[in-house]
Amino acid sequence: MIRGGWTGRILRVDLSNGKHTVQNLDAKDAVDLLGGRGLAVKILWDELKPGTDPFSPENRLIFATGPLTGFPLPSSGKLVIASKSPLTGGYGDGNIGTMASVHMKKAGYDLIVIQGKAKEPVLLHIEDDLVEIKPAGDLWGRDAYEVQDLLEKEYEKSGILVIGPGGEKLVRFAVVVSEKGRAGGRPGLGAVMGSKNLKALVIKGTKDIPADNLDELKEMAKEGYSEIKSAENYDFWVRQGTMATVEWSQKNSVLPTYNFSEGVFEEWESISGYKMEEHKVSQKGCPYCAMQCGMQCEIRGGPMEGEIVEVDYENIGMLGSNLGIGDFNWALNLNLLADKEGIDTITLGSVLAFATEAVERGLLSKDEVGVDLKWGDGQAMLELAEMIASRKGIGDQMAEGVRRFSAKIGKGSEKFAMHVKGLEISAYDCHAAPGMALAFGTSPIGAHHKDAWFIAWELKLGRDLITREKVERLIEMQRIRGGFFEAAVTCRLPWIELGFNLEWYPKFLKAVTGLDYTLNDLWLIADRIYNLVRAFWVRENPNWSRKMDYPPDKWFEEPLTKGPLKGAKLDRGAYDQLLSWYYEIRGWDERGIPTKATLKKSGLDYVIEGLEAVGVSLS
Repeated sequence: MIRGGWTGRILRVDLSNGKHTVQNLDAKDAVDLLGGRGLAVKILWDELKPGTDPFSPENRLIFATGPLTGFPLPSSGKLVIASKSPLTGGYGDGNIGTMASVHMKKAGYDLIVIQGKAKEPVLLHIEDDLVEIKPAGDLWGRDAYEVQDLLEKEYEKSGILVIGPGGEKLVRFAVVVSEKGRAGGRPGLGAVMGSKNLKALVIKGTKDIPADNLDELKEMAKEGYSEIKSAENYDFWVRQGTMATVEWSQKNSVLPTYNFSEGVFEEWESISGYKMEEHKVSQKGCPYCAMQCGMQCEIRGGPMEGEIVEVDYENIGMLGSNLGIGDFNWALNLNLLADKEGIDTITLGSVLAFATEAVERGLLSKDEVGVDLKWGDGQAMLELAEMIASRKGIGDQMAEGVRRFSAKIGKGSEKFAMHVKGLEISAYDCHAAPGMALAFGTSPIGAHHKDAWFIAWELKLGRDLITREKVERLIEMQRIRGGFFEAAVTCRLPWIELGFNLEWYPKFLKAVTGLDYTLNDLWLIADRIYNLVRAFWVRENPNWSRKMDYPPDKWFEEPLTKGPLKGAKLDRGAYDQLLSWYYEIRGWDERGIPTKATLKKSGLDYVIEGLEAVGVSLS
């Protein structure tokens, strides 16, 4: 029986027939998978037929909270958005910090599951038990910022989730946007929303969220916030947030530069955290956050001069050094364009860099591109970004992501298409970081830092170290970042950035749910989620092989030519050994597929039949 933490309710909406229902959340699923990513992948496994087109009405778009979501706890204002990805063809999700997460929980829903396709553009309006599908033709075509403003005026004190024109035009890396700068769903979940003719969700909740011991929870929360604010580097974090990582990445030769060709950038200081502070006018964060990471910066040059945009490290790394751009204002212009259009900043930076390298290598001509594309040319990059968002000219091909774009070009360009499983790599070069490369390779949604930020641990262990212990530490990190935090649902930054003790979380869960989870219990849940996500991928790709877990050829074949690690590149034999250890520790076979024994140990017996039904032979 669910005592607290979960509301125990799932809202289901079918846009094809305009109907909605509320069903009970299975208590066993809640206890075994917590929420967020765990419950989302279970629904996708149970309800999608293998081979479902991500843009078909049959695909599910899932908004999922967790047992900690919405309580006044450190950084608990998160929401997981999940679906079958149109970018990768596998499991896709992203988290987003937004008031919509709190309102969704207060409205009484653990999950909102959307299927079907509306005949005309609509918005979904939820206010506690009231659920309405309303016409939104007047919002279609408007950018995410404009829609946010319009909906805030019409629906006061509500959580708002929208897509921009990029999602409407099915750009395969379109995201869901909230509150002008908050974004989630890198694997194209904004495009899934667009494919359903759903422009926005507006959610307002006024109910109390059930908790087993709310008084105890409040006392613990006070202590937790105090621990965070007394952390040694708290003041500096508040100043720069993740933007301090630009300098850190430069010093450690992992700053993505010229489409991940180098790990250092000559002009790094002009896009650093200190440069950001010169442009910073305010900052914001998720609900219940005491360490706000959203740096609000004024643009002081270029066509969007005078406007404000929210930045972080990944955005600037991918739209700055990775494009050879040393002018902070041009990186900000690109960032704001992406946010308004509702497309992912990381993939945008990757696909622009790929095109630039293809031009540099003579594989694309100026006439084919439509602009004179060169490293560091912010104006040309911005023009091309606008073409991508509107799917005009070559932008139509680039809107498909680097995997499909490189396949279209051919001529060996696949070697420098920087993705894993179709998801573009986020902002860490791995020429000299085999553990981080493995983290990208085995991330459950493709190459995303959310599940793969192993680089700091690797530097402490030794970047050249090829040992089983390194892989054990990586899996430990995945259990915490991609398993627990994505299911709970709460933010990982207090732990990773300020050393917030993980022992707090079983205590929080006890006060909220009444259940005595230990950290080991939570790691078992994390493994269960990773096994189920991997099974979903394999079911969609029955000829699965270990090559699916490999980073791009560039890192193996083209060494760094600059910086203190000049000459460094990945070694295939070493990477292969790390990957084999990874599979062994996870209980997966040499192809990277969970064995029958592993699935049974995780309580996933039902997965065995599903995989065998599509012709997958299990060890």
